[in-house]
Amino acid sequence: MSEQTPTGQPGEPGSTDPRSAGIRIRRADQADLDQIFAIEVDVFASDAWSRDLMHHELVDKNCHYVVAVTDAPETIVGYGGVLAPRGSGDADIQTIATIPAARRRGVGRVIMNELLVAAREARAQRVFLEVRADNPIAMGLYRSLGFAEIGVREGYYQPDNVDAVIMRLDIGGQQ
Repeated sequence: MSEQTPTGQPGEPGSTDPRSAGIRIRRADQADLDQIFAIEVDVFASDAWSRDLMHHELVDKNCHYVVAVTDAPETIVGYGGVLAPRGSGDADIQTIATIPAARRRGVGRVIMNELLVAAREARAQRVFLEVRADNPIAMGLYRSLGFAEIGVREGYYQPDNVDAVIMRLDIGGQQ
C-alpha cells in the first residue's frame, strides 16, 4: 500500500490522515463481504448494489478493492474498488463509501489514493468515475485529486432519478 498522506504527517496536530487515528488500509477479500455490504446498504440505501454483485467485484481479477479498518477489534469503516484491466488503458472507480462517523477525516482520500495506485500499477492512462450530482462533498474530493467533469448521465441513479456527473483523471505516464 502507498504511504501517501493527505495533509500533514500521521500523529501531527491538525493531521487529517486517518492512520493517526488508528485506521489502516488493506486489501479487501471475500471475508469482508458482510461488513462491506452492510455499509453499502446503509450508505447507498435506494441504489445499493446487490450482495451478489459486490461478491463478484471482490473476486474479479480485474478489480482491486481496499478497506479502511480500525484495530481491536478490526472493523471496516470504509471501502472502495477500482476496475483496472491490465493493458486496457482505462480504469473505473467502481464504488467508494465510508461510514458516517469516519467522514471528513481523510479516510475517503486515502482510499482513493490507494485505488489510483492500483490503476497506475495496471498501466491505466485514464481513470473514470461517476458521482451523484447531489453529492458536492464527493465531487470536491475528486476535483482535489485532479478529476475533471466530462459529462452527465441524466437520471443515472435510480430510483431517485439523480444525474451522474462523469469525471476523468488522466494519469498517463505517472508511475
